[in-house]
Amino acid sequence: MIGYVALLRAVNVGGTGKLPMTELKAICEAAGFEGVRTYIASGNVVFGSDLSEAEVKAALEDRLGAYAGKPVGVLVRAAREMADVLADNPFPEAPPNKVLVLFLDTPPEADAIEAVRHRSSEELKRGKRELYVHYPDGMGTSKLAIPAARTGTGRNINSVAKLAEMAAALEQ
Repeated sequence: MIGYVALLRAVNVGGTGKLPMTELKAICEAAGFEGVRTYIASGNVVFGSDLSEAEVKAALEDRLGAYAGKPVGVLVRAAREMADVLADNPFPEAPPNKVLVLFLDTPPEADAIEAVRHRSSEELKRGKRELYVHYPDGMGTSKLAIPAARTGTGRNINSVAKLAEMAAALEQ
């Protein structure tokens, strides 16, 4: 069994995409996933499955779309990959609440960082299927516009660490 982390896009953020975590858990259990656990009410779920990443993503997007009546974007990472995302953080000295990982389905385009607009003190680095963003002055005051974010979803390093820990526990 593989431990997976699924990250939903635009769920329970700013009054949009309301999805109670009890419903998300039930949807995952109905899909046959094992050991399902949610983490904070922003569309994070961890579970085990023998399916491939692509199969997990398709199953969740289908079921969530049926529930919501519209497409719901899902980004999926295996436990090992989530641990690598954490280990590869290019800003390890920065406060974890000021580092965001923008998860993508595919590797960031070569010009993903150059395409960013309204940059001031923020630092960005490309990952394997992620963009890492350090907000030294905090995210709340930033005007940064990241075109790649249209298809991705972000989590701070604190959340990444907890989700990596939860997914790893499923494989033990």
